[in-house]
Amino acid sequence: MACRGGCCSSAGRLNADNARFLLLAVLIVLYMLCGAAVFSAIELPTEREAKERWEERLENFTRRHNLSRAELRHFLRAYEEASVAGIRVDDIRPRWDFTGAFYFVGTVVSTIGFGMTTPATVGGKIFLIFYGLIGCAGTILFFNLFLERLITVIAYVMKSCHERQLRRKGVLPHNGRRGSGTSEVDSLAGWKPSVYYVMLILCVASLIISCCASAMYTPIEGWSYFDSLYFCFVAFSTIGFGDLVSSQNIKYESQGLYRFGNFVFILMGVCCIYSLFNVISIVIKQSINWILKKLDCRCCHRCQRKLFHSRRNVVMPGNVRSRRNISIETDVVNESDTDGRRLSGEMISMKDFLASNKVSLAIMQKQLSETANGYPRQMSSNSKQNGFSGGVGALAIMNNRLAETSVDR
Repeated sequence: MACRGGCCSSAGRLNADNARFLLLAVLIVLYMLCGAAVFSAIELPTEREAKERWEERLENFTRRHNLSRAELRHFLRAYEEASVAGIRVDDIRPRWDFTGAFYFVGTVVSTIGFGMTTPATVGGKIFLIFYGLIGCAGTILFFNLFLERLITVIAYVMKSCHERQLRRKGVLPHNGRRGSGTSEVDSLAGWKPSVYYVMLILCVASLIISCCASAMYTPIEGWSYFDSLYFCFVAFSTIGFGDLVSSQNIKYESQGLYRFGNFVFILMGVCCIYSLFNVISIVIKQSINWILKKLDCRCCHRCQRKLFHSRRNVVMPGNVRSRRNISIETDVVNESDTDGRRLSGEMISMKDFLASNKVSLAIMQKQLSETANGYPRQMSSNSKQNGFSGGVGALAIMNNRLAETSVDR
């Protein structure tokens, strides 16, 4: 937010990162409100119908077997407690044998958390707190390293395809050496894939894995194909509702092969969806930067018009007017009353003219010194406004690996 004074006095105190954070928070709240309204409109009638049917069945059961409602509710509460411990009406696999416990810790460290198995003892709950703290951190590190290698492989493949297209067009020689006068060849060394192509590739990969996994779950688990796709998204995105959970029956055909396939599909699906989410976050961040840029431009134009009308035909005394502040470190010119005099057509004083030239010469000397000594050039204002120069975690991994996140665009 570069505006000063007027309607932008409060916005000017916000830098780009804080403005981006606040705008994202507002958009997420609005997104949640819209989602709550949609789900409430879709699911609330079904919930009311199910509750009415349950009350009717409960009333008929108590009347038929001559039971009081209090006794029956007490029995149902006891079943709910047993259900938490893993007891079901149908026969299912043991929850806390070694294979069941391994499936449980997999849902813990991957942050899926289906909820079909939970520790019931105090010792198990205490151990879970420390075990999950280290396990979740290690798994997130694994996902980030997987993302780094996946983006590297995709970038290498896409760059190879790009070079092949250039050779086919005759722009790039077949020996791979650059031509002397072609701009496309000159930019090939710094070529990076677009985030949109990477997002498309990850979408296709996630869709293929989900469709293949659903084709396995449908006949073995007895789910519909749509329910299998729903389970894949819930599991791969680590949402983990627990309404559908794979590999929970006591016996399967080719049980060992199925459990191994289930493990492989969940691992591949979680890694791909995690990578896809991080790439989509880049697109969301680009959209937020675009919104901030539009708001900033409108605010600047409005403030400049107000400044022009308010300072027309106004002459500021020399001992009162303030000079513009120029930072040598950031090469940024801060706006002041000098801009108002220039907009109104007033002559600049010799003192301001000499001060401006002095600072400009200092900036030029600093840049020449950095170039001569081989120091890294500071980021330009465009790269700072881009919003991708830094980043934490996955954003830092994708920095300079995609075209939209590169500082040398």
